[in-house]
Amino acid sequence: MSKRIASAELQQIATATTAPVRTRVDRSFGLPSGLYFATVGLYLAFIGIMTMTFHNPELILPLTVIAGSIIFGFGVNRTWARMKPENDSAPLSWGQFSSRGIQTLSGHLTAFEASVQVLLLPVLIVFWGLTVAVIAAAVR
Repeated sequence: MSKRIASAELQQIATATTAPVRTRVDRSFGLPSGLYFATVGLYLAFIGIMTMTFHNPELILPLTVIAGSIIFGFGVNRTWARMKPENDSAPLSWGQFSSRGIQTLSGHLTAFEASVQVLLLPVLIVFWGLTVAVIAAAVR
């Protein structure tokens, strides 16, 4: 809930300084990069399945735009995590991730549980694409 603070009261609380303040920034989720690459790979696998299933020249442009959106979407996030001010935190290595797990707002997750949470939707989408491919092959 917001509360109005009078200017005089704010002047008593606030501290002005001419020295620059270093901002601590955490722009990553702390997960290993491999999980992000696996996610991108699974999304692109779905696009590949759709391309092979419905190999229609008219779908080249939409599927290319979708694949580009996936690549650029994750690429912007990767670039954002490396922006200035320096990102004080680094993603965990696979060894650290497997031994420590990761802390989330809903509690501690082991490496397996966190990997399942991250990769569940992309895997289901790939299986959906395979199901569509089987149905399309059966109908033809």
